[in-house]
Amino acid sequence: MSYQNALELNKGPQPGSKSPGRAGGTTTDKEHCPALLENQLSVGDFCKIQNAFEPSEPCQTICMSREEFMQRMTEIVGWGTKEEYGELFDKVDVAQDGFINWDKLTSFMLLALYEKDERAKATVVPQWKDLEFLPVKHKDTIQKVIFLKSSSRYLTISKEGLLGIWGENLKLQETFPITSDTTKLKHLWVTSLVSLENVNKIAVAFTSKEICFYDLLSKGEFPCQYKLQGLKGTPICMEYWYDPLDANESVLSFGDITGKVQAIAFTAALISLFERPAGAHEDEEATVTISWAELLSGYHKCCYTLEHNLHHGDWVRQVTYNASLDAIISSTTSNTNTVVLAWREKSRKHLKMTSFNVAEGIHAFDYHSQLNLIATAGINNKVCLWNPYVVSKPVGVLWGHSASVIAVQFFAARKQLFSFSKDKVLRLWDIQHQLSIQRIACSFPKSQDLRCLFHFDEAHGRLFISFNNQLALLAMKSEASTRVKSHKTAVTCVLYNSVLKQVISSDVGSTVSFWRIDTGQKIKQFTGCHGNAEISTMALDANETRLLTGSTDGTIKVWDFSGYCHHTLNVGREGAVDISQILVLKKTILVTGWERAITVFRLQNFNHFFIQPEKWKGGIEHRGDILCAAFLPPQTLVTGSYDGEIVLWNNSTEKAHYVLHPDYQRLLKSKSDTEPQKLLGAGRSRSPRPGPNQAALGAHSLETHTEGNDAVVGLHFLEARKTTAKTGGANLVSCGGSGYVRFWDTRKKQLLAEFLAHGGVGSIIMSTDKSNQYLATGDLDGRLKIWDIEEYCLNSSKSKITQAPTLIRSFRPHEDQISSLEMCKLGGHLLIISSSADCSICVTDVCGASVWIFGQAKHWQTENWFSLPKRDTNLMKSDIQEESIREIPLLSKKESWLDLPEHSLLDKKNKDDTTFNLP
Repeated sequence: MSYQNALELNKGPQPGSKSPGRAGGTTTDKEHCPALLENQLSVGDFCKIQNAFEPSEPCQTICMSREEFMQRMTEIVGWGTKEEYGELFDKVDVAQDGFINWDKLTSFMLLALYEKDERAKATVVPQWKDLEFLPVKHKDTIQKVIFLKSSSRYLTISKEGLLGIWGENLKLQETFPITSDTTKLKHLWVTSLVSLENVNKIAVAFTSKEICFYDLLSKGEFPCQYKLQGLKGTPICMEYWYDPLDANESVLSFGDITGKVQAIAFTAALISLFERPAGAHEDEEATVTISWAELLSGYHKCCYTLEHNLHHGDWVRQVTYNASLDAIISSTTSNTNTVVLAWREKSRKHLKMTSFNVAEGIHAFDYHSQLNLIATAGINNKVCLWNPYVVSKPVGVLWGHSASVIAVQFFAARKQLFSFSKDKVLRLWDIQHQLSIQRIACSFPKSQDLRCLFHFDEAHGRLFISFNNQLALLAMKSEASTRVKSHKTAVTCVLYNSVLKQVISSDVGSTVSFWRIDTGQKIKQFTGCHGNAEISTMALDANETRLLTGSTDGTIKVWDFSGYCHHTLNVGREGAVDISQILVLKKTILVTGWERAITVFRLQNFNHFFIQPEKWKGGIEHRGDILCAAFLPPQTLVTGSYDGEIVLWNNSTEKAHYVLHPDYQRLLKSKSDTEPQKLLGAGRSRSPRPGPNQAALGAHSLETHTEGNDAVVGLHFLEARKTTAKTGGANLVSCGGSGYVRFWDTRKKQLLAEFLAHGGVGSIIMSTDKSNQYLATGDLDGRLKIWDIEEYCLNSSKSKITQAPTLIRSFRPHEDQISSLEMCKLGGHLLIISSSADCSICVTDVCGASVWIFGQAKHWQTENWFSLPKRDTNLMKSDIQEESIREIPLLSKKESWLDLPEHSLLDKKNKDDTTFNLP
């Protein structure tokens, strides 16, 4: 049920009116089309109706006839006519049983509201941001754009074989050529690319009549594992499908320039795509060459082939296998057998063909499984809708384009359809009414020889359109929301200052805001802290009197709470870097996020305004970028990296001594042990496979993990667990990757437990309270879960625990990804504070209180949900009237910290404190 419909239920009739919307002498448009009774009933009305259906005995069910229902409802609800309740009864009693009960009534209401939501979705017109051209490095036509769900990255490939890797933020991370032995020829082109996500591979088709399979697990230039040769025609289109319930079952389909449609059905994909020759295991990096004739002969027992030639020599422009139809769909630009559906028969190794003809042919098609419709992009300017079981004629024709339609794609969730024509006009169609609801004519580049690619990433609301070697992006604006926004831009980090009882938040617009935890009211804000650069993370010093802000401009700034910047730490050495965490210790500040080494700043150098980083004595021990760190007194430091490794350090000596990973562990004996890794990783991060000794500790090694699935984005020591040193329980928690939380014993160097906290949403973040009783986890969809870990993994175990701890709460306080979590205590309540890319900061408690958004000061004042003591409440009310938001001018003092102004928050005594208080 939508939020708007819930509001409609809560409105109910106006007091004193016989029927809502009918009182008074005014005439409205609604009177010409009277509102239905069921749409006017309030929650209170439904409570009355429910009471009428409640039986005296638990095992009984109260049923009412039509006459009884009309009579009792007019009396109980107090408004509405008998005729209206009679009409409602007839709608509910679809089976004409002559009676209804409470279950039938509620089922009807839920279905009605669902249908109303669906109709509303279908007519929503998306709003788009300005057209943006991405900074590609492709020199030739872009052939494919795909999104890797497991690692949240985009891949682009162009005709000359250049592969582009993009982050989820659409920043180009890397490019390198995809090559095979024969691709050094100038006239050898790439024709298509698909992702085999269930086995962590990509397949690339070449004009050399071969398909190469590359391993995504390598962080270097992806090695070619298999090379399929001997195809009769050049494959120019490919598609891949795998069964989400059984990832061993998958189908790779492709079409060529001879009109042949072929498919390889894999039956044991997770074990191996093809049979490997004897002795191949001795050299895992060697490419296995497979001939098409071998596949046809049945030599490879883990797969079999399917093919047909119904297109009779016409180039196959598009092909896909659809599981709901259990058919391979393909198309050409011919007007005969334009679209062919090859249905798999019971034996699943034979095909039965049907086809339909489209005048002048089509360029592309798409299939919507829920609507059971195939949409075709006609060369004759028409978009046709087909029932796959009715081939004689289309069930609908969408008119509106004045040029040949070159692409169609369904907006599945809204049951809408995109179409794009050769004159560069984009249309969005309402499928139910077969009407064009949006037309966009953008100033796309003009070219006589135009090769266009169209890809809509529905999950992110991004529309990619390529024009030869240029890639344009149309991004959907966020849906208008009535919810309160705490910041004008996406919130990146949130902290709690227990001294001042304030929440501190930062955003991508370089603003820092301060909020009262008891009222949710903004007290002050610092704007332009790093110019226009995003603040990616923050930290407080030990006494919570200094605030550190880390930015994408490559600097960390040290502030007091009056808005004075006392130091600037040159983290990126004048360059832009992604700072993910600032860890403030007694004598050092450690910074991580963008490289394999730890960046360190030492307290002894804080006698200047600009501070330069120093060398970390332990050097580089990670194989991937370090994303997070945690410290356990007196000297244990752990760092987590993108490749899933957790390195244990002695913070005093700055030397590493052990590496933990979900699949293996390894001892760092001496510096010489890791020297080859440094040489291998020179210039960029790599993630080579573990050596034979490591593989023995984890038999399947990294083979079952997509790159980034094990990425460690959060580490927390369970400091409150004082007895685990004796019992051998977990004292470290890690999270990230593909939604997993892991519990470690760093003393015994053992993974004790892992469980899937959030499935299918990518990376997660976490926070725990000081007593380590609860763990909060947040995901990319804005969902927050609270787990009871007080009794979880308190003792050592020989076998790894996979059962999750008790789940206390699961709810969705945000509309977008949760960027930061903080837990604190106030007035006897354990509070969870969360920030999000939806521009809001929320607070709730563990036990299930309402979720409040910072900025709702009036509501907090009246509701007083924290149940604060009376004196605090009085202070809260008076302060709300007196305080207003202060925008603080930012000043940078380029003197020593000894010259602080008298009104600074730090006392002089802090200079001699042994605990590191930032000067």
